[in-house]
Amino acid sequence: MTKEQERTELHRAIWQIANDLHGSVDGWDFKQYVLGFLFYRFISENLTCFINEQEYKTGNADFNYAALSDEDAEFGRTETVVEKGFYILPSELFENIRKISKTDANLNETLSRIFSNIENSAKGADSEEDLKGLFDDLDVNSNKLGATVAKRNELLVKIMEAAGDLKLGDYQEHTIDAFGDAYEYLMTMYASNAGKSGGEFYTPQEVAELLAQITVVGKKQVNKVYDPACGSGGLLLKFAKILGKENVRQGFSVKKKTLRPTTFAVSTCSCTTSTTKSSILRTAIR
Repeated sequence: MTKEQERTELHRAIWQIANDLHGSVDGWDFKQYVLGFLFYRFISENLTCFINEQEYKTGNADFNYAALSDEDAEFGRTETVVEKGFYILPSELFENIRKISKTDANLNETLSRIFSNIENSAKGADSEEDLKGLFDDLDVNSNKLGATVAKRNELLVKIMEAAGDLKLGDYQEHTIDAFGDAYEYLMTMYASNAGKSGGEFYTPQEVAELLAQITVVGKKQVNKVYDPACGSGGLLLKFAKILGKENVRQGFSVKKKTLRPTTFAVSTCSCTTSTTKSSILRTAIR
């Protein structure tokens, strides 16, 4: 699938989600929920992929982290947090919660606990500050989702199903910054109507790539890449793509305190799920 085909498919799917949920949630809030659940899905899949690959290398070809018991999964927690910056138990992965979402009468509480557990998984680690507040904009107990718990959970199931159905391809095969592209498209859909600040838009991917190319003309290495107005993390990823992350000697950084939780989650997710691998996660989101 070409870059434009991937982007067209992503936009079509997001538009369909918006139509399906029309009238249920205000457009601006809808953006936060879609991005929040995409973020939850992406870090779940990324962690699962990472752990599975480690097991495959040892010859355990049938290993599937998502099918592991939580008790068995605890064995690798410490090492994985050091490497990835966070941890999610198998029972709390997006794919497993999605399977039981329709029958969980307390889905809102389940999700709230999981989001708290993901953030707390980094306690005491170098990534602790990085993960604080990542899910603050994703209020699964908000009255905006419905007047009753049952109504809220009904809508949460719909959003989870929609986020899970998005066909985003394999990480290694994907040619677009999928999460950043979803962010840009959702902003375009709702920002003007909601009267929000245009300053929350981020640099389009093609422009980001051009800026990166111009900046590194004649250079094979740089000391550091710093984005003081980071949106989806796309600009950082373009530098990593063009130079190679190993040629950015002191790593990548952003000004976290200027970011809203959702925007910071976008940056985190882009760097987590991109083919630049986990080494950018802990540097790009700081």
